[in-house]
Parts: sequence; C-alpha cells; structure tokens
Amino acid sequence: MTAVDGGRSAAPPARGPGTLVRLLPPTRRFLAARKYVLARLAAWSVAESAQTLLVGYGVAKAVDRGFLAGDTLAGLGWLAVSGVAVLLGAPVVRGVFAQLAGLTEPLRDQLVRRTADQSMARALAHPGGGDRAAVSRLTNQAETVRDSFAGIVLTLRSFVFTAAGALLGLFSLDPVLLVVVVPPLVGGLALFLATLRPMAATQRRALAADEALGDHAARTRRALRDITACGTEAAAARDGARLVAEAAAASRALARWSAVRALALGVAGQLPVLLLVVAVPWLRGRGVTTGALLGAFTYLAQALLPALHTLMTAIGAAGTRLLVVLDRFTTPARPSSPTPAVPRTPPADARAGLPRQAACPPREAPRDPCPAPAVELRAVTVAYGAAAEPVLDALDLRVEDGEHLAVVGPSGIGKSTLTRLIAGTLAPGSGEVEVAGVRIAGRSPAELAPLRVLLPQQAYVFTGTVRDNLGYLRPDARPDDIEEAVRELGAGPLVERLGGLDAPVRPGDLSQGERQLLVLARAHLSTARLLLLDEATCHLDAAAEARAEEALARRPGALVVVAHRMSSAMRADRILLLDGTGAVCGTHRDLLARSPLYRDLVGHWSGTGQ
Repeated sequence: MTAVDGGRSAAPPARGPGTLVRLLPPTRRFLAARKYVLARLAAWSVAESAQTLLVGYGVAKAVDRGFLAGDTLAGLGWLAVSGVAVLLGAPVVRGVFAQLAGLTEPLRDQLVRRTADQSMARALAHPGGGDRAAVSRLTNQAETVRDSFAGIVLTLRSFVFTAAGALLGLFSLDPVLLVVVVPPLVGGLALFLATLRPMAATQRRALAADEALGDHAARTRRALRDITACGTEAAAARDGARLVAEAAAASRALARWSAVRALALGVAGQLPVLLLVVAVPWLRGRGVTTGALLGAFTYLAQALLPALHTLMTAIGAAGTRLLVVLDRFTTPARPSSPTPAVPRTPPADARAGLPRQAACPPREAPRDPCPAPAVELRAVTVAYGAAAEPVLDALDLRVEDGEHLAVVGPSGIGKSTLTRLIAGTLAPGSGEVEVAGVRIAGRSPAELAPLRVLLPQQAYVFTGTVRDNLGYLRPDARPDDIEEAVRELGAGPLVERLGGLDAPVRPGDLSQGERQLLVLARAHLSTARLLLLDEATCHLDAAAEARAEEALARRPGALVVVAHRMSSAMRADRILLLDGTGAVCGTHRDLLARSPLYRDLVGHWSGTGQ
C-alpha cells in the first residue's frame, strides 16, 4: 500500500555529447575496414558532381552562345548536353545504391551479432533475468539504424558532391556569382549546425519526459486501489500534473528549436535565390551574362537548394534518431526480470543493509502462548517459473499462537503469495512451512481445514440461508455462538435486513462489502486457530474494518492480515514489511525507527487525516 512515486520513472536518461564521443572510434574502425567500398562510392559521387556541373553549364551556354547569339542549333546542342547529363543521373543513382549496400548490410549484421552476444552473456550471468529489449534491438532498432545510416550517408554524400559541382559551375560561369550565393548559404548552414547539439539534447529530454509520464500513468493505474486506501489521490494527481508540465515544457522547447531550424533552412535555402534576383542589376553591371544568371538559377533551384533541404531534414531527424538508437546498442543493457508490478520503487535507504528476506523473529511475550507457533516459515523461496526472480527469497517467519500480524508492502510484492503459502494452496520452491507445528507440504485441503482459514479478497457466499452461510466452516455451531459472531462483527443490521438467520441469501443481491461481512462472521465462528485475511476487508469502510479485525483478533488463535489500509497495520501486534528485496518485521514503533519505506507509507496515510 503506497502512493505513486512522484519521482521520475526509469526512463532512459538524457545523454549528452558523450554518446557521440563513444560512437566515434567504432565508427572510424567500421569505415576503415571498408575503404574500397568508400572509394567506389566516392567515384560514383564524383560522377554526380560532373552531372550537376553540366546541367547548369549547358543551360548558360545554350543562352549565351546559342539563342542570344542567334545560333539556334548551338543553343539546342547545349541543351542536349544538359539533357544527357540529367539522363545520366539514373545509372549514377543505381551505382551509388549498389555501393551503399556494402556499408549498410555489414552494419546491420554487426548490430545483430552484438545484440546476440550481449543477450547470451546476460542470460549466462543472470539466469533468472534476461534481456527483454533484445528482440526489439534485433528487429526494429537494427532496421532503424540501417535505414537511418543509409539515409545519412546518401544525404551527406549527395550534398557534398552536389554542392561541389554547383559551386564549381558558378565559379566557371562567373566568380562574382559566388559573392552573392555563398554568404547566405554558409550562414544558414552554420545556424543549422549550431542547433544540432541543443536540439538533440532537447529531443532526449522530450523522450524521457514522455516515457516518465507514460510510466506514471501505468503505475498509477496498477496502484489505484492502494492510492484510494492510503488517501493519496491528491499527491498522485500532483505528480501527474508535474510530469505533464515537464513533458509540455520539453515539447515547447523542441518547438522553439524547430523554429530556429526552419529559420536556418530559410536563410540557406531561400535567401540565395532572393539575393540573386535583387542583385541582377549589380551583376549585369559587372559583366555577368544573361546565360550565366540563368545557369546560376538552375544550379540553385535544381541542385544546391534541394540537396541542402534534404541535408537539414535528414540530419535533423534521422541523425538524432540514429544517435539515440545506437546509444541503446552501445550502452550495456540492465538486467530485466519478471519482478512483481510495484507501484512505487522503495527508497534506496529503505533497502540498504537488509538481507534478501530478513528473518522475522517472534515477539517477546506471546499473548496466548502455545507449545508450537501458529506459523513458522524456514528459508522459504517462491518463484513463478524456473527462470523467474523469486517473489519470496529464503524468508524466515514465526508467528506465535494468539498473535496478530499485519503484512504490508506495495501491490504485487508477494503478500498474497505469502498467505497462499501458509494456507497450503501454494507449494514453496524450497524451505519448510508449518502451521501449529504441522508440516503442510503434501497435505490435502481437508487435512488443513481444521488448522487454518484463508479469506481472499473475493468473498464466497452461496445460495442458502444466512445461518448456512455463517456456519459453513462450523456446521455444529450453537445458535448462541452464531449470534455472538454476528454481534462481534457488527453484522446484526445486515442479518436483519436479509430477514433473519433463516432467511434465504441470494448472492447477486449482496454488495461486495456485505459479502465480506458475512464471510468474516463465518471465519469468527471457525474453530481454526489461524485466520489468514488477504485484503478480505477491502470493501468495508474504515470503521467496519476496524471492528471486524478487532473482533477476529480477540478470538483464540493467531490472525495474519494482509493490510488494505495502514490503520489496519497499526492495530497489529507486529508488522511484516515486504519491499521486493527484503523483509523487515517489528512493531509500528520499531518500523518507524528502522524503515524509511514504512515511514513513507505511514506518512502518506497520516497526511490524509483518515
């Protein structure tokens, strides 16, 4: 029972430039091993530069030497040169892609091998754990890296060689054209490069905030019953609101950097064309021909600006995605294990110094001593599956006859497992369980029935009279005993409403709380000296729960209660706190002094005023 943790979830932390630094050496080694592939790719890229150069140059000469000079044939000839250059683009692209496969496929193969090796090492080192993310890295993430890497290589190569061909063409037409085109181009590129690092950091923060919010929502959904029981709805809502605000702030920051990136694209991609138009009179005055101007516009519109736009888009999106996913491959995976669904991670200091499951010694002075303890567990271990992490690990527990023990801890931590072990409905993987000095291993339910009564959360009420339901565990109960149980449990008004002890019971007409009240009275009548309540009062209000538990604690024998409210735990003689890695046992005062987790649980409850 606990409130949802207000801290961040276990989302991947935002990593800075260390990721890029860590990736550079293996990247260099990978590329150095494929220098011949890179050389062939560069050769095809040079051909692309020549193609870009010929397209604009042919247009310029078709105008100056052909149509404006009155030589139509020459003009058509130069246009044919441009057309042939465009048609040659197809085999160039085909050659580029053929060489690109020599880079991307080995990269994917290396990632798959690395993932398989890491998963095998993880399995050998942690037989009960495993690497749940391995399947994602073997499939989706490996494909993401391959596709992103291919896109970046294509984009960078295309921009570098296209820009080289276009700038060389502008220089060949008239060097003064570079004075107009190059400054905004360089300025926009510089602004874009300046946004890469903060943009990547912001994207990581946005990803972490989104994952933290999603994790908070999932944990809150799992812990709704605990949140209601502890009265921490307001705290959970504040935590959710804070995480929403953080995610919104990260999204706004991402939007601001996206606006800066759009500005960089405008400066580098659109401003050169605008400046070229505005500077036409000035360029004409310096002897730039009409054909050279048309060639410059061709270089900008058909080659340079599309390549620039593709570069900024690919580096901004695929580049960041590639770094994030590669970071998953290069960062050692933490072991994942099928641990119970715990709505709150206990504070580190609550777990420090504890054994895996600490012994729970008996209290000093049993209220109703008996030669044999009501319950004794010795080194009991339970795991749901041969390779699963234990839910209870080497747990020692001793409950004296006449003692009232409460079991507390986050949802899914093993409290119900403990009651099933004691009741004999679940066999431990190792260790011994005794009830009233009797080893329960291998005993049938009929043999265990006189020893203990287990009341689960869902109360079992059958069609019959009220008396039949109350006397189900003690058919020979006297009328006075039945009336006393009804009076002790405060079930008199319910019995009267149903029409008395001999009135028929229709289970579908009863609420969950009414069913629980009848079953609790049934347990009070039982002759078993051990009662196990697995949140069997969760549908009662706090006052009815308190009356029922106090009445059951007064009857002869021991009472073990999986507490639904912290007030239930505070009524017990001793409290057993499970936190998933250890067990702490003691009185309320003891646990307040020894366990930060228990102080946290009680603090959340106390703050509600319940």
